[in-house]
Amino acid sequence: MTVHALILCTHNSARSVLAEGMLNHLAQMAGRNIRACSAGSAPSGRINPLALEVLRNAGVDVAGFRSKSWEEFVDSNGPPLSIVITVCDAAAAEVCPAFVGYSGAAPVKVHWGYPDPSHAEGGEEGKRRAFELTRQALGYRMLQLLALPLDTMDDVALQAALTRIGRS
Repeated sequence: MTVHALILCTHNSARSVLAEGMLNHLAQMAGRNIRACSAGSAPSGRINPLALEVLRNAGVDVAGFRSKSWEEFVDSNGPPLSIVITVCDAAAAEVCPAFVGYSGAAPVKVHWGYPDPSHAEGGEEGKRRAFELTRQALGYRMLQLLALPLDTMDDVALQAALTRIGRS
């Protein structure tokens, strides 16, 4: 069974895209049946070019990435979500829509906050460095997620494990 994860950030232009790219890339490398998507509550309609640049530099295929609304995932036509991760504080504070998970079950929700790398100081080079550091930090957490026995965990155990990962 495929585990579907949705990563949310308000504008779906940087952090959520980095998380989507890293989780899919690392899952494929590990042979894990996990599929990540990203979305936003108020999508910008464009992905920050620095997000795409650092993903490409890490060997991630960015073909088909786009900024999209979480509305694409709230009904039964969307993938059966198991996990919803917010990666920006604004998205964590918003009221998430009612997601329809696998067999009608609600997905496990967790917040892993990161500063917005597009607001980093130091000009273009400072922003590029912030994007790369954010990509690395997200990648580290995604590796921890991939180490979990997702096929055998119930929602309570999964919630606890994802919360622990978010604290590390």
